[in-house]
Amino acid sequence: MTLIPYRPGALLLALSAALFPVIASSVPAAALADPVPRWSLHHHGHHHHTAEEITTFLTAFYGDHGPSAGDRSQRISQQLKEKQAHSPDADVVLCAHGVPRDIAIGPATVAQAAGVGWATVTTTWDSGATDTFTAYVRLDSRPIALDDVICAG
Repeated sequence: MTLIPYRPGALLLALSAALFPVIASSVPAAALADPVPRWSLHHHGHHHHTAEEITTFLTAFYGDHGPSAGDRSQRISQQLKEKQAHSPDADVVLCAHGVPRDIAIGPATVAQAAGVGWATVTTTWDSGATDTFTAYVRLDSRPIALDDVICAG
């Protein structure tokens, strides 16, 4: 009989594979269906913004023609302020160089595991052209604030 040396990693992998069905069968199906436990949303007093809260915030923040000077000062992240400082010729909050005729906010999406929510913002210009970009909000921001903007083009 020949002895074969074992590797701790291989042994751990084999044990994990053998135990996983036992562990999985002991977890209620409802817990497996919801990857983010409800208690984690308010654990230790922390509130994570909902998709509805993000949509409401972005709608108020952008308004019909873009955010006010006060909102630009108080309701955007330091990261976005720095991004604007490095791009003085463009408005990074609107992904534009002017004032849009109208702004529409799409429904927000929330990724709990990533800690972020986002929505598509559509701007309409006097020429009739439209542009879109994505506005991001950190779910744990207090108060709620625009964290980043990614321009489409």
